[in-house]
Amino acid sequence: MKSLHEIKQIAKRTIETELEAIHQLTDQLNDDFGEVVFSILNTDGRVVITGIGKSAIIASKIVATMNSTGTPAIFMHAADAIHGDLGTIQKEDVIICISNSGSTPEIKVLVPILRQRGNKLVAMTGNLHSFLAENADFIINSAVKNEACPNNLAPTSSTTAQLVLGDALAVALLECRGFSVEDFAQFHPGGTLGKKLYLKVKDLYIHNERPVVDFSENVKNVIIEISSKRLGATAVIKNDLLTGIITDGDIRRMLEKYQDFKNLTASDIMSPNPKTIGSDTLVVDALGIMRKNNITQLLVVDGTKYVGVIHLHDILREGII
Repeated sequence: MKSLHEIKQIAKRTIETELEAIHQLTDQLNDDFGEVVFSILNTDGRVVITGIGKSAIIASKIVATMNSTGTPAIFMHAADAIHGDLGTIQKEDVIICISNSGSTPEIKVLVPILRQRGNKLVAMTGNLHSFLAENADFIINSAVKNEACPNNLAPTSSTTAQLVLGDALAVALLECRGFSVEDFAQFHPGGTLGKKLYLKVKDLYIHNERPVVDFSENVKNVIIEISSKRLGATAVIKNDLLTGIITDGDIRRMLEKYQDFKNLTASDIMSPNPKTIGSDTLVVDALGIMRKNNITQLLVVDGTKYVGVIHLHDILREGII
Protein backbone atom coordinates (compact mmCIF):
# COMPACT_ATOMS: atom_id res chain seq x y z
CA MET A 1 0.00 0.00 0.00
CA LYS A 2 1.31 3.42 -0.96
CA SER A 3 1.58 6.15 1.67
CA LEU A 4 -0.23 9.48 1.31
CA HIS A 5 3.08 11.14 0.45
CA GLU A 6 3.82 8.58 -2.26
CA ILE A 7 0.37 8.99 -3.77
CA LYS A 8 0.84 12.78 -3.90
CA GLN A 9 4.19 12.28 -5.61
CA ILE A 10 2.59 10.03 -8.23
CA ALA A 11 -0.04 12.69 -8.91
CA LYS A 12 2.61 15.42 -9.20
CA ARG A 13 4.71 13.29 -11.55
CA THR A 14 1.70 12.61 -13.74
CA ILE A 15 0.79 16.29 -13.95
CA GLU A 16 4.38 17.34 -14.66
CA THR A 17 4.73 14.73 -17.41
CA GLU A 18 1.56 15.91 -19.11
CA LEU A 19 2.55 19.56 -18.69
CA GLU A 20 5.81 18.83 -20.49
CA ALA A 21 3.85 17.16 -23.28
CA ILE A 22 1.64 20.22 -23.68
CA HIS A 23 4.62 22.60 -23.73
CA GLN A 24 6.17 20.50 -26.46
CA LEU A 25 3.13 21.05 -28.69
CA THR A 26 3.94 24.73 -29.24
CA ASP A 27 7.21 23.79 -30.95
CA GLN A 28 5.43 21.20 -33.10
CA LEU A 29 2.88 23.58 -34.60
CA ASN A 30 3.45 24.33 -38.27
CA ASP A 31 1.60 25.87 -41.21
CA ASP A 32 -0.57 22.78 -41.58
CA PHE A 33 -2.49 23.85 -38.48
CA GLY A 34 -3.40 27.15 -40.11
CA GLU A 35 -4.29 25.40 -43.37
CA VAL A 36 -6.69 23.15 -41.45
CA VAL A 37 -8.38 26.22 -39.95
CA PHE A 38 -8.70 27.84 -43.40
CA SER A 39 -10.08 24.63 -44.89
CA ILE A 40 -12.79 24.45 -42.23
CA LEU A 41 -13.64 28.15 -42.53
CA ASN A 42 -13.92 27.94 -46.31
CA THR A 43 -16.07 24.83 -46.56
CA ASP A 44 -19.86 24.71 -46.74
CA GLY A 45 -19.71 21.34 -45.03
CA ARG A 46 -19.08 20.21 -41.48
CA VAL A 47 -16.11 18.87 -39.56
CA VAL A 48 -16.28 15.09 -39.20
CA ILE A 49 -13.96 13.84 -36.45
CA THR A 50 -13.16 10.17 -36.16
CA GLY A 51 -10.95 7.92 -34.08
CA ILE A 52 -10.87 4.65 -32.21
CA GLY A 53 -10.29 3.71 -28.59
CA LYS A 54 -9.31 6.60 -26.31
CA SER A 55 -8.83 8.82 -29.36
CA ALA A 56 -12.52 8.35 -30.16
CA ILE A 57 -13.43 9.71 -26.74
CA ILE A 58 -11.23 12.75 -27.34
CA ALA A 59 -12.82 13.17 -30.78
CA SER A 60 -16.29 13.29 -29.18
CA LYS A 61 -15.19 16.03 -26.82
CA ILE A 62 -13.66 18.11 -29.61
CA VAL A 63 -16.90 17.76 -31.59
CA ALA A 64 -18.86 19.04 -28.58
CA THR A 65 -16.53 22.02 -28.18
CA MET A 66 -16.73 22.94 -31.86
CA ASN A 67 -20.53 22.69 -31.95
CA SER A 68 -20.82 24.97 -28.94
CA THR A 69 -18.52 27.59 -30.45
CA GLY A 70 -19.99 27.97 -33.91
CA THR A 71 -18.29 25.22 -35.95
CA PRO A 72 -20.73 22.47 -37.05
CA ALA A 73 -19.14 19.11 -36.28
CA ILE A 74 -20.12 15.46 -35.94
CA PHE A 75 -18.42 12.40 -34.47
CA MET A 76 -17.95 9.20 -36.45
CA HIS A 77 -16.40 6.19 -34.75
CA ALA A 78 -13.70 4.69 -36.96
CA ALA A 79 -14.92 1.12 -36.40
CA ASP A 80 -18.54 2.02 -37.18
CA ALA A 81 -17.45 3.99 -40.26
CA ILE A 82 -16.38 0.85 -42.09
CA HIS A 83 -19.64 -0.86 -41.13
CA GLY A 84 -22.11 1.61 -42.61
CA ASP A 85 -21.53 4.99 -40.98
CA LEU A 86 -19.59 6.38 -43.95
CA GLY A 87 -22.97 7.57 -45.21
CA THR A 88 -22.66 10.28 -42.56
CA ILE A 89 -19.98 12.06 -44.58
CA GLN A 90 -21.10 14.70 -47.07
CA LYS A 91 -19.16 15.96 -50.08
CA GLU A 92 -17.93 19.24 -48.52
CA ASP A 93 -17.07 17.84 -45.07
CA VAL A 94 -13.55 18.16 -43.68
CA ILE A 95 -12.47 14.98 -41.90
CA ILE A 96 -10.13 14.92 -38.91
CA CYS A 97 -8.82 11.48 -38.04
CA ILE A 98 -7.25 11.13 -34.59
CA SER A 99 -4.83 8.30 -33.94
CA ASN A 100 -1.67 8.40 -31.86
CA SER A 101 -0.02 5.54 -33.74
CA GLY A 102 -1.69 6.31 -37.06
CA SER A 103 -1.47 2.67 -38.06
CA THR A 104 -4.25 0.74 -36.33
CA PRO A 105 -6.09 -1.85 -38.48
CA GLU A 106 -9.28 0.23 -38.54
CA ILE A 107 -7.37 3.32 -39.70
CA LYS A 108 -5.66 1.37 -42.47
CA VAL A 109 -9.05 0.25 -43.77
CA LEU A 110 -10.77 3.60 -43.32
CA VAL A 111 -8.21 6.03 -44.73
CA PRO A 112 -8.13 4.71 -48.35
CA ILE A 113 -11.93 4.87 -48.46
CA LEU A 114 -11.87 8.46 -47.22
CA ARG A 115 -9.28 9.36 -49.84
CA GLN A 116 -11.48 7.93 -52.59
CA ARG A 117 -14.35 10.17 -51.51
CA GLY A 118 -12.26 13.30 -52.14
CA ASN A 119 -12.78 14.97 -48.75
CA LYS A 120 -9.97 16.96 -47.16
CA LEU A 121 -8.32 14.61 -44.64
CA VAL A 122 -6.53 15.89 -41.55
CA ALA A 123 -4.33 13.55 -39.51
CA MET A 124 -3.91 14.31 -35.81
CA THR A 125 -1.23 11.80 -34.95
CA GLY A 126 1.90 11.27 -32.90
CA ASN A 127 3.61 9.34 -35.68
CA LEU A 128 4.56 11.49 -38.68
CA HIS A 129 5.65 8.42 -40.64
CA SER A 130 2.47 6.45 -40.05
CA PHE A 131 0.01 5.22 -42.65
CA LEU A 132 -2.44 7.95 -41.60
CA ALA A 133 0.12 10.77 -41.82
CA GLU A 134 1.40 9.68 -45.22
CA ASN A 135 -2.12 9.68 -46.68
CA ALA A 136 -3.45 12.90 -45.15
CA ASP A 137 -3.71 16.33 -46.75
CA PHE A 138 -2.61 18.02 -43.52
CA ILE A 139 -0.87 16.78 -40.37
CA ILE A 140 -1.34 18.08 -36.85
CA ASN A 141 1.56 16.72 -34.83
CA SER A 142 0.39 15.41 -31.43
CA ALA A 143 3.58 13.50 -30.59
CA VAL A 144 4.65 13.24 -26.94
CA LYS A 145 7.92 11.99 -25.47
CA ASN A 146 6.35 9.80 -22.82
CA GLU A 147 2.98 8.72 -21.54
CA ALA A 148 2.34 9.57 -17.90
CA CYS A 149 1.71 5.87 -17.34
CA PRO A 150 4.84 4.38 -15.65
CA ASN A 151 4.82 1.59 -18.23
CA ASN A 152 4.57 4.17 -21.06
CA LEU A 153 1.54 2.30 -22.36
CA ALA A 154 -1.81 3.74 -21.19
CA PRO A 155 -2.88 6.74 -23.30
CA THR A 156 -2.41 9.67 -20.93
CA SER A 157 -0.04 12.36 -22.18
CA SER A 158 -1.00 11.54 -25.77
CA THR A 159 -4.73 11.98 -25.20
CA THR A 160 -4.09 15.18 -23.25
CA ALA A 161 -2.12 16.49 -26.24
CA GLN A 162 -4.98 15.59 -28.60
CA LEU A 163 -7.47 17.35 -26.36
CA VAL A 164 -5.37 20.51 -26.17
CA LEU A 165 -4.88 20.59 -29.93
CA GLY A 166 -8.63 20.15 -30.39
CA ASP A 167 -9.24 23.12 -28.10
CA ALA A 168 -6.64 25.12 -30.04
CA LEU A 169 -8.50 24.38 -33.28
CA ALA A 170 -11.88 25.31 -31.79
CA VAL A 171 -10.57 28.58 -30.33
CA ALA A 172 -8.77 29.52 -33.56
CA LEU A 173 -12.01 28.93 -35.49
CA LEU A 174 -14.01 30.83 -32.89
CA GLU A 175 -11.77 33.88 -33.12
CA CYS A 176 -11.58 33.78 -36.92
CA ARG A 177 -15.39 33.73 -37.07
CA GLY A 178 -15.66 36.63 -34.61
CA PHE A 179 -17.82 34.43 -32.37
CA SER A 180 -19.24 36.77 -29.69
CA VAL A 181 -20.72 36.43 -26.22
CA GLU A 182 -24.15 36.87 -27.79
CA ASP A 183 -23.44 34.02 -30.21
CA PHE A 184 -22.28 31.86 -27.32
CA ALA A 185 -25.52 32.56 -25.45
CA GLN A 186 -27.56 31.28 -28.40
CA PHE A 187 -25.76 27.94 -28.22
CA HIS A 188 -26.02 27.70 -24.40
CA PRO A 189 -29.55 28.77 -23.48
CA GLY A 190 -29.96 26.27 -20.66
CA GLY A 191 -28.59 26.13 -17.14
CA THR A 192 -26.64 28.66 -15.15
CA LEU A 193 -24.21 29.43 -17.95
CA GLY A 194 -27.01 30.31 -20.33
CA LYS A 195 -28.72 32.55 -17.80
CA LYS A 196 -25.52 34.48 -17.21
CA LEU A 197 -25.31 35.18 -20.91
CA TYR A 198 -28.89 36.12 -21.74
CA LEU A 199 -31.00 36.82 -18.62
CA LYS A 200 -31.66 40.54 -18.26
CA VAL A 201 -32.83 42.72 -15.40
CA LYS A 202 -36.18 43.30 -17.12
CA ASP A 203 -36.82 39.55 -17.02
CA LEU A 204 -36.80 39.61 -13.21
CA TYR A 205 -37.87 42.99 -11.87
CA ILE A 206 -41.30 42.84 -13.56
CA HIS A 207 -42.33 40.09 -11.13
CA ASN A 208 -41.73 42.38 -8.14
CA GLU A 209 -43.82 45.14 -6.61
CA ARG A 210 -42.82 48.74 -7.40
CA PRO A 211 -42.19 50.42 -4.03
CA VAL A 212 -42.23 54.21 -4.26
CA VAL A 213 -42.92 57.19 -1.97
CA ASP A 214 -42.94 60.93 -2.48
CA PHE A 215 -40.01 62.83 -0.92
CA SER A 216 -42.49 64.58 1.41
CA GLU A 217 -44.13 61.34 2.66
CA ASN A 218 -44.16 60.81 6.44
CA VAL A 219 -42.00 58.09 7.94
CA LYS A 220 -44.91 55.91 8.99
CA ASN A 221 -46.09 55.54 5.42
CA VAL A 222 -42.51 54.98 4.25
CA ILE A 223 -42.20 52.02 6.63
CA ILE A 224 -45.57 50.67 5.49
CA GLU A 225 -44.48 50.92 1.86
CA ILE A 226 -41.21 49.07 2.49
CA SER A 227 -42.92 46.40 4.58
CA SER A 228 -45.83 45.79 2.21
CA LYS A 229 -43.72 45.53 -0.94
CA ARG A 230 -41.23 43.15 0.75
CA LEU A 231 -38.13 44.25 -1.12
CA GLY A 232 -36.29 45.88 1.77
CA ALA A 233 -36.36 49.32 0.18
CA THR A 234 -38.41 51.96 -1.56
CA ALA A 235 -37.60 54.53 -4.17
CA VAL A 236 -38.12 58.21 -3.35
CA ILE A 237 -39.37 60.51 -6.09
CA LYS A 238 -39.81 64.27 -6.39
CA ASN A 239 -41.86 65.69 -9.23
CA ASP A 240 -41.85 62.22 -10.83
CA LEU A 241 -38.04 62.11 -10.83
CA LEU A 242 -36.02 59.56 -8.89
CA THR A 243 -34.23 61.38 -6.10
CA GLY A 244 -33.29 58.77 -3.49
CA ILE A 245 -33.76 55.40 -1.84
CA ILE A 246 -34.76 54.34 1.65
CA THR A 247 -33.71 50.87 2.79
CA ASP A 248 -34.25 48.82 5.92
CA GLY A 249 -30.81 50.05 6.95
CA ASP A 250 -31.87 53.68 6.64
CA ILE A 251 -34.84 52.96 8.93
CA ARG A 252 -32.55 51.38 11.55
CA ARG A 253 -30.17 54.34 11.38
CA MET A 254 -33.10 56.70 11.80
CA LEU A 255 -34.23 54.89 14.96
CA GLU A 256 -30.71 55.14 16.37
CA LYS A 257 -30.37 58.84 15.53
CA TYR A 258 -33.81 60.25 16.41
CA GLN A 259 -35.85 59.94 19.58
CA ASP A 260 -38.90 61.45 17.90
CA PHE A 261 -39.43 60.82 14.21
CA LYS A 262 -43.12 61.55 13.75
CA ASN A 263 -42.36 64.82 11.96
CA LEU A 264 -39.67 63.35 9.69
CA THR A 265 -40.29 62.85 5.99
CA ALA A 266 -38.78 60.60 3.38
CA SER A 267 -36.38 63.35 2.29
CA ASP A 268 -34.91 63.48 5.83
CA ILE A 269 -33.84 59.85 5.95
CA MET A 270 -33.29 58.84 2.33
CA SER A 271 -29.94 58.11 0.72
CA PRO A 272 -29.57 60.42 -2.30
CA ASN A 273 -28.07 59.34 -5.63
CA PRO A 274 -29.18 55.71 -5.34
CA LYS A 275 -27.48 52.96 -7.32
CA THR A 276 -29.53 52.23 -10.41
CA ILE A 277 -29.38 49.83 -13.31
CA GLY A 278 -30.92 49.80 -16.77
CA SER A 279 -33.67 47.30 -17.47
CA ASP A 280 -31.78 45.89 -20.48
CA THR A 281 -28.65 45.15 -18.44
CA LEU A 282 -27.61 41.53 -17.90
CA VAL A 283 -28.53 40.15 -14.49
CA VAL A 284 -24.96 38.96 -13.96
CA ASP A 285 -23.83 42.60 -14.25
CA ALA A 286 -26.45 43.63 -11.69
CA LEU A 287 -25.00 41.01 -9.36
CA GLY A 288 -21.54 42.49 -9.89
CA ILE A 289 -22.77 45.96 -8.88
CA MET A 290 -24.46 44.55 -5.77
CA ARG A 291 -21.30 42.73 -4.72
CA LYS A 292 -19.07 45.75 -5.38
CA ASN A 293 -21.28 48.05 -3.30
CA ASN A 294 -22.32 45.48 -0.68
CA ILE A 295 -26.02 46.03 -1.30
CA THR A 296 -28.94 43.69 -1.89
CA GLN A 297 -31.15 45.66 -4.26
CA LEU A 298 -30.91 48.04 -7.19
CA LEU A 299 -33.46 50.50 -8.49
CA VAL A 300 -34.28 49.72 -12.10
CA VAL A 301 -34.60 52.54 -14.61
CA ASP A 302 -35.78 52.65 -18.19
CA GLY A 303 -33.93 55.66 -19.51
CA THR A 304 -34.47 58.14 -16.66
CA LYS A 305 -37.78 56.66 -15.49
CA TYR A 306 -37.88 54.55 -12.32
CA VAL A 307 -39.68 51.30 -13.12
CA GLY A 308 -38.96 48.86 -10.27
CA VAL A 309 -36.50 46.97 -8.09
CA ILE A 310 -34.29 43.95 -8.63
CA HIS A 311 -33.29 42.14 -5.44
CA LEU A 312 -30.45 39.75 -4.67
CA HIS A 313 -33.06 37.13 -3.87
CA ASP A 314 -34.36 37.31 -7.45
CA ILE A 315 -30.86 36.41 -8.68
CA LEU A 316 -30.49 33.65 -6.10
CA ARG A 317 -33.74 32.05 -7.28
CA GLU A 318 -32.35 31.86 -10.82
CA GLY A 319 -29.32 29.95 -9.57
CA ILE A 320 -26.82 32.42 -11.01
CA ILE A 321 -24.87 32.61 -7.76
